[in-house]
Amino acid sequence: MSSNQQFLQNLYDAFNKREIETIISLMQPEVKWANGLEGGFVYGRDAVRGYWTNQFKDVQPELETLKFETDEKNRNVVTVHQIIRDLQGNVLADATVHQIFTIEDGLISVYELGETETIQEMIQKTRTSNEQ
Repeated sequence: MSSNQQFLQNLYDAFNKREIETIISLMQPEVKWANGLEGGFVYGRDAVRGYWTNQFKDVQPELETLKFETDEKNRNVVTVHQIIRDLQGNVLADATVHQIFTIEDGLISVYELGETETIQEMIQKTRTSNEQ
């Protein structure tokens, strides 16, 4: 496993343990972070902290890394199995997604999502299919 792969695996491990401050410390101060819940981006460590604090009040995401790659722009692309549960443990969404990281000077400067739906869209699709 390369150093970037180990770095990112440590990030995912901390995320699954809800160690927000550990994850924040792995980011550039002015990080550009994809808002996977609603779309768009949040900017800076404080905004990412607020984004996750609010998200964890409503849902419990769990991420399992499946594959690490590097793209033509030298970004780290991680294929992830993502399960989103409500606070009672019910599965709201279950998908495989691509998460893309730009690492500069040993810290994350940009986090992007591959072509995928937002978490809200995934949850809505799951609800709709469960109602049919």
